[in-house]
Amino acid sequence: MLPKPFRFPLLHARQHVAEFIKDLKRTHSCGALTAEAVGQEVILFGWVQNRRDHGGAVFIDLRDREGLTQVVFEQDVDKALQDLAHELRLEYCIGIRGVVKSRGGNVNPKLKTGAIEVHASQLQIFNRSEPVPFPLEDKIDTAEEKRLAHRYLDLRRAPLQRTLMARSKMNLVTRTLMGESGFLELETPYLVKYTPGGARNFLVPSRLSAGKFYALAESPQLFKQLFMVAGFDKYFQIVKCFRDEDLRIDRQPEFTQIDVEMSFVTQDDVFAQIEKLVAALWKEVLGVQLTLPFPRMKFADSMRDYGNDKPDLRFGMKHVELTALVAEHKGCGIPMWASFAEEKAGQIVKAMVVPASANFSRTEADKLEDFVKGMGSKGLARAKVDETGNWTQSPLAKTVTPEARTAINAAVGAKAGDLILFQFGREAQVHTVMANLRIHLGKKLGLIPEIGPKNANDPASWNLLWVVDPPLFEYDEDTKTWAAAHHAFTRPHDECVQYLETDPGKVLCYRYDLVLNGFEIAGGSIRLHDPAVQARVFKAMGISAEEAEEKFGFLLQALRYGAPPHGGIALGMDRLAFLLTGAESLRDVIPFPKTQKGTDLMTDAPGSVLDKQLQELHIASRAPAAAADKKE
Repeated sequence: MLPKPFRFPLLHARQHVAEFIKDLKRTHSCGALTAEAVGQEVILFGWVQNRRDHGGAVFIDLRDREGLTQVVFEQDVDKALQDLAHELRLEYCIGIRGVVKSRGGNVNPKLKTGAIEVHASQLQIFNRSEPVPFPLEDKIDTAEEKRLAHRYLDLRRAPLQRTLMARSKMNLVTRTLMGESGFLELETPYLVKYTPGGARNFLVPSRLSAGKFYALAESPQLFKQLFMVAGFDKYFQIVKCFRDEDLRIDRQPEFTQIDVEMSFVTQDDVFAQIEKLVAALWKEVLGVQLTLPFPRMKFADSMRDYGNDKPDLRFGMKHVELTALVAEHKGCGIPMWASFAEEKAGQIVKAMVVPASANFSRTEADKLEDFVKGMGSKGLARAKVDETGNWTQSPLAKTVTPEARTAINAAVGAKAGDLILFQFGREAQVHTVMANLRIHLGKKLGLIPEIGPKNANDPASWNLLWVVDPPLFEYDEDTKTWAAAHHAFTRPHDECVQYLETDPGKVLCYRYDLVLNGFEIAGGSIRLHDPAVQARVFKAMGISAEEAEEKFGFLLQALRYGAPPHGGIALGMDRLAFLLTGAESLRDVIPFPKTQKGTDLMTDAPGSVLDKQLQELHIASRAPAAAADKKE
């Protein structure tokens, strides 16, 4: 039972903070009260979202992270209370005590609390607020830079609070499911030894070891493998990782991943566990029941049909590779294709069809050419198919042989009115251009559904796919050497081990990515735990035994002490939260993000340090520093 209302004056805020916090405890959140609470006396804490002065009565919307409640300060209740209520302004932090009453016919259907209002009998102003630099509303057009500079205010807005609350729920679901599945949550160090290769590391100078540096871990990869060597069997961690890379809209210098490693498992075992986790996240956060198991696609098929290893399968427009056909037809009579008269390694011809229903004009087709040139392509060959199967609106039509034209139309499935788009040349470039062109056309033609409140609960909105069996190595044209496509500790397929010395490009491996609606949300591999095969992999990469020991000595040594077969995966928590919540930006799912320049506008990080601090670290800066930054 609540204590009786305090009768002393209410104007002195400092005097009554203790009573409201100590004796008058919050009874409900601002999003909890419904018609069932009518007649109850309640205590609410929060911030003033809106204020309306209707003659004698003062109305406010009181906000906390759970929602809004309308509070009424009636004119004839208490003069001191009314005077204090007239002082209220936006974002004042207050506590109120009052009775829940029905709003009668003035129900606000947009609010969970829209059927009631609280008639206040007591008010406490905990803290007044200066006018805020931008409105704290759901939809605002304030520049992101201004919002990031006052991130603590931006985070009061309901969309961001809902997003971060959903992210908190994702953490809880992950920990619960992984714990119930026998996984141990173990920590790995952030300060690690720098190892060359992979992403660029942030370096941290050591004060105690002059001239030496730690690196901030870009992932727990080596340490989680050591947990398997140590016999912990099943490990997971929700962990921060760090990469000093050029930033994009979907990349941050520090990011979070759900990191997993398992012993005595096959690729299928890893998939089954991660599918359970992803299904639990969608069920608990969105109420969506995903269909298990997720489908699989070979890496080679993904590259051939979609040009990348993260295809969005919610729409069609597959690519068709024509390299063999063009070679069979001796270049098809097209001068630009003469070099394809014989199939050449690393050179391909691809096509894609824009259906007649798109009604593309010549001007719109020209804009597509500008689009691909922006990706480094020399142009976009194209041909429109007429009623008889001939090509029009294309320089290719003048020289293409009738037989080749008929064969190409059949291969790509082109019909009257369709527009065929061609790319040819270096394989990697063609794949990249065609993959991006497909997505561009998918958006332009409205083929890619945007996920929002109306369809987020539809399982069909979420297309999940495992991409499997990629090559272990990729060839570096500049250095003329083979490099690990992922990392050197990925297990090759048993039947491919024979090609390690003779044809590394044929070696497929147990690496896998989980793709959602065209986004890679997880990636991992079965690890290479056999020292003999590991040595052959290093040799294929041109890495000597001495160099391997220098770079990875502690891991290689650990693998020699009875390392179990093991594998794992990492899921990008930031991207998962971004997709699950429908946030507008990746920065909206990170409480205190950095800008695309890697800066924190709120704290002004990174900042300068004193010369004295640099001297203690035994390093010197060659960058000019403001005189004020050097002062003690």
